[in-house]
Amino acid sequence: MTDKTPKLRPVLDSVPSYKPGRPAAADGPAAYKLSSNENPYPPLPGVMERAIAAAAEFNRYPDLTCAGLLAELSDRFDVPISHLATGTGSVGIAQQLVQSTSGPGDEVIFAWRSFEAYPIVTQIAGATPVPVPLTEDEGHDLEAMAAAITDRTRLIFVCNPNNPTGTVVRRAELEAFLDRVPSDILVVLDEAYREFIRDEDVPDGIDLYRDRPNVCVLRTFSKAYGLAGLRVGFAVAHDPVAAALRKTAVPFGVTQISQEAAIASLRSEEALAERVAALVEERTRVVEGLVGQGWTVPESHANFVWLRMGERTADFAAACERGGVIVRPFAPDGVRITIGETEANTLFLKAAEEFRKQL
Repeated sequence: MTDKTPKLRPVLDSVPSYKPGRPAAADGPAAYKLSSNENPYPPLPGVMERAIAAAAEFNRYPDLTCAGLLAELSDRFDVPISHLATGTGSVGIAQQLVQSTSGPGDEVIFAWRSFEAYPIVTQIAGATPVPVPLTEDEGHDLEAMAAAITDRTRLIFVCNPNNPTGTVVRRAELEAFLDRVPSDILVVLDEAYREFIRDEDVPDGIDLYRDRPNVCVLRTFSKAYGLAGLRVGFAVAHDPVAAALRKTAVPFGVTQISQEAAIASLRSEEALAERVAALVEERTRVVEGLVGQGWTVPESHANFVWLRMGERTADFAAACERGGVIVRPFAPDGVRITIGETEANTLFLKAAEEFRKQL
């Protein structure tokens, strides 16, 4: 028996592990999980039936090309099938994008704090993450991001709405930013929470991509559509980028069950709209409740709200757990709270109020 171990890439020593939202323990005080931006509703009408039918054949490999889903997406968003690529959630595609564009010596720019997977997938590829601090109002500092571009920049992530702050980049500033980015640098508009936006001045990334070959749009079925456990997302990009995504995808990564569930979800738009509207209404109630308690809350356009807590982040998360809900702490910055069931949101507001009284 030798004490030697296989040689692994040294870069992995500095790569942080992705931390999922912690679930509520079966024997703990918390009854609700508001830590993962999941949809609290069950699958949309028709989805379960189609998924169960597909499960009868999971002894077979899924359709590698996702042909049925791509055809549905092509029709739904009026884009060529050759401009589409699928992956294991939008985070899987984000990793494929970094693999397709960046390696040792290259740089990837993103706002910070933003989606925590960005620095992870960048470092795994051996590239250098370039985090650009958010503005004082918790939004993307596009001026600073543009200034951070160098001859080593290969990819820029713009998370819109931003996770975990919920803030958005509006049309004029986003278009001005895109005009400044060199055409050989890929800009990824990560729109995982697009369905929850109610501000008409926030552009649809798919509209922007059409005449900009260096723009790629990410979408997911994990949030509004409620398929988080099935891991299916998609990208819209021009041919060279979409082709690169297909090359870097894990073969058969999107299961047939996921493909069929996504197709059924796309055909249930009316029910989707009703559920999203209900969550947006609850989001408004939570924000108004927090503001009424004296908290400073950024305007959220997603299915979560953000509280900058600084050194009190862990204490606040613990207080919420004692109050019946699990939230997502991002020490040392703040806490993200998913909009969940009405009962869960009410418990959270009560916990926040009690904590506020102790300050």
